[in-house]
Amino acid sequence: MTTTTRPDAERNASPYLYGEEAAAVARVLEAGQYGHTEVTQEFERRIAAFLGVPDAIAVMSGTAALHTALLTAGVGPGDEVIVPSMTFCATVQAVLATGATPRFVDIDPTTLCVTAELVMDEVTEATAAVMPVLFGGRGIDLSPIRDELTRRRIAVVEDAAHAFGSRVGGQRVGTSGDLTCFSFGPIKNLTCGQGGLIVPRTPQEADRARGIRLLGVVQSQAERATATTYAVGTFGLRYQMSGINAAIGLAQLNHVQDMEETRRDLWRAYEVALAPLSGVTVIDVDPDQSVPHLCQVRVPHRDEVFTGMRELGIGVGVHYPPNHLQPAFAEWSRPLPATERVAGEILTLPFHQHLTQADIDKTVVVLGRCLNAAGGA
Repeated sequence: MTTTTRPDAERNASPYLYGEEAAAVARVLEAGQYGHTEVTQEFERRIAAFLGVPDAIAVMSGTAALHTALLTAGVGPGDEVIVPSMTFCATVQAVLATGATPRFVDIDPTTLCVTAELVMDEVTEATAAVMPVLFGGRGIDLSPIRDELTRRRIAVVEDAAHAFGSRVGGQRVGTSGDLTCFSFGPIKNLTCGQGGLIVPRTPQEADRARGIRLLGVVQSQAERATATTYAVGTFGLRYQMSGINAAIGLAQLNHVQDMEETRRDLWRAYEVALAPLSGVTVIDVDPDQSVPHLCQVRVPHRDEVFTGMRELGIGVGVHYPPNHLQPAFAEWSRPLPATERVAGEILTLPFHQHLTQADIDKTVVVLGRCLNAAGGA
């Protein structure tokens, strides 16, 4: 095959901007509000209002949100955290950062998500938390086991990095009563350039999370400016979100409805275009409830198809190599049949708000061509 250049293939890792972000950042720079200032606080208030929750804590990344939320829930050395292997490695690294260990759990191959039954089968005396990953933007219903988890004092920390704007049972992700963590990295549904957010369950958790994200210092920046000392009340890290990143997020929040509608329309366009292809299974994200973050398919001869499409300039990817097979996490590896089977079949198609119908049609045509070539090899 001949390699060609395709500009939109390079857009997979590019944020979608609405034209207001640069001016918002310029205003912050002109005002000297670089650090954690009232701009960040305004972003927190706007996000909380959008979700319909009492509070929200902005941090510097989705990984920082996961780490802080686990610490807020009291997870630490000697604890186990149930986590799917089919996720980005950041989820597992956040568990290890607390001193706890991951207990990898299998997934439903139709959604790439855990289910209540799969989670409950893995609960042990050492389980301190469950981290469902809302893969591709799909919400997860743990209501069948929620009472039992509460009885056992097992926290639920949702990794909703893919799921900003999605719903479960008609309610926004982040309003379930669990500790929920969002990511606002460059290619997320809503971007701050880089950033994350924690939705706490109680005012006490909100206070704890805020302390952890700012080195454990009790006083606010304004209070410290007029005092000769300050108090460090807990272990903490420098995880706060800057005003620069918050300004980008505030500009993006003005266009949430457009973002949601566009991503749902793109996913449905892919679903229609992919339907005639034999041997292709679309990973279900339920666009009526979810705001899709990825469009993924399961295909035969995945590695050959991946290579062929890349050579033809289509920016496909693989999300994600299973964590229980990673060298760094080998100590906690265990057989996960569904995860291991799916891992050799999943293919992520270009999916971002720069896409046009012509882009989708071309991607599907090339996918069909590469499937035919691989099947005849």
